[in-house]
Amino acid sequence: MTAAPPDERGELVVVTGMTGAGRSTAAKELEDLGYFVVDNLPPSLLPDVERLVDESHGPRRSIAVVVDVRSGSFFAGLRGHLAERATPDAGGRRATLLFLDAADDVLVRRQEAARRPHPLQASGRLLDGLTRERRVLADLRAEADLLIDTSTLNVHQLTGRIAEAFGTPETTALKVVVISFGFKHGIPIDADFVADMRFLPNPHWVPELRPRTGRDPEVSAYVLSQPGAAEFLDAYVPVLTGVAEGYLRQNKRFMRVAVGCTGGKHRSVAMTEEIAARLRAAGHEAKAVHRDLGRE
Repeated sequence: MTAAPPDERGELVVVTGMTGAGRSTAAKELEDLGYFVVDNLPPSLLPDVERLVDESHGPRRSIAVVVDVRSGSFFAGLRGHLAERATPDAGGRRATLLFLDAADDVLVRRQEAARRPHPLQASGRLLDGLTRERRVLADLRAEADLLIDTSTLNVHQLTGRIAEAFGTPETTALKVVVISFGFKHGIPIDADFVADMRFLPNPHWVPELRPRTGRDPEVSAYVLSQPGAAEFLDAYVPVLTGVAEGYLRQNKRFMRVAVGCTGGKHRSVAMTEEIAARLRAAGHEAKAVHRDLGRE
């Protein structure tokens, strides 16, 4: 396989740091941002992971690996591996070393709350393990491209910092799914919002519209022209956009809006399409999905 030019290769983020400082949270956020994530990887296997990702996902796919003292003797090779990548002719992905740290008292509280021993404490105290870990990681901490102290950060704040550093406009945008459904088939259990369109007249009782669906222009025009339809949309969509902005402030990037009618064929379908269109016009990434269309 011919190597991709440097500007066409994804990034390699090496996540390391103190136990309890948020490595798992950072890895989960990177995964949400589209990175291929591998946890507890011996540094010597980094080239193999890159090769496998190149072959299965392509060289543009970014990779994040979590490397920590659990790797034992393999951990000592991380600095050398990163140093090799720093040479001009190294090739491969550009590597970023992310180091997560926190004050000892904070780390102790977090580990005690998780009821987990420190991997280096042996028969000693948890603080003894942290002290040993700091010695092992001292050089990597000094060489980190990005150091984040999570002592005063909650989960949402940490994920926000990761998104700021490694996200793109595409990966950090809110993704909204507006899903139509029929109440007779059950409400979607994973919906964040549920709206009931049964207050509108049912096209099922209009003979020429009955065989059609809410995606057909004739049915859509009929539904949207009914008394209350425009008023509902004018009031409901601004609520959704306001919530969407709040979701983004909390680093939540997925929202599901369910819109129901009796069978999920006419009213909910037409209104779902219109809500999704209005959300897109407001600048959100929104798509319409019709769960029960065709089930009648």
